[in-house]
Amino acid sequence: MRFIVWLLRAFIFFSLFAFALNNQHLVSLNWFFGHAWETRMVFVVLAAFGAGLVLGVLAMAPSWWRQRRLAQRSVPPVAPPAEPAQVPAVPTAPSVNDLTDARAHGI
Repeated sequence: MRFIVWLLRAFIFFSLFAFALNNQHLVSLNWFFGHAWETRMVFVVLAAFGAGLVLGVLAMAPSWWRQRRLAQRSVPPVAPPAEPAQVPAVPTAPSVNDLTDARAHGI
């Protein structure tokens, strides 16, 4: 199973690497007020992916925090440890009188 996972990771890496090599063309991004940014296409795609990742995490953060608060409230508080129980007295050996009474009855 580990071998299959590593093959999948290698496939994804080499696919993305080939994508980056095939997209080395220069692109120009035109911003507001006449500002332009000229760079390789792979960097534009990487920046768009990173921005989407950051926006996705920021969009999910309130929900994660709410779920965490609810989970913390639902955990019952830990009770303080109980007082140690009294250790019962160790039984003593039977007395001689107990033995003689048992023999008298035939037991």
